[in-house]
Amino acid sequence: MREIFAGMPWWVKWVAVPVIALVVFGGLIASVVGFVIGLLFKLLVFVALVGGLIFVVRKFMSSSSSHSDW
Repeated sequence: MREIFAGMPWWVKWVAVPVIALVVFGGLIASVVGFVIGLLFKLLVFVALVGGLIFVVRKFMSSSSSHSDW
């Protein structure tokens, strides 16, 4: 493989081959990146919802315990 690329001009190695790789694997790369971004977004929403739930439960527990002290 090195011998094949050794005789090629620089633009074939550094421009044409990456462009061909992006054309061939572009859909795969885009779907993987989209999946990762979607997963991170869902993880962020999950963390926010759990944090909100913990906040509401602590707020409710502290307000209900202060009423029972009367």
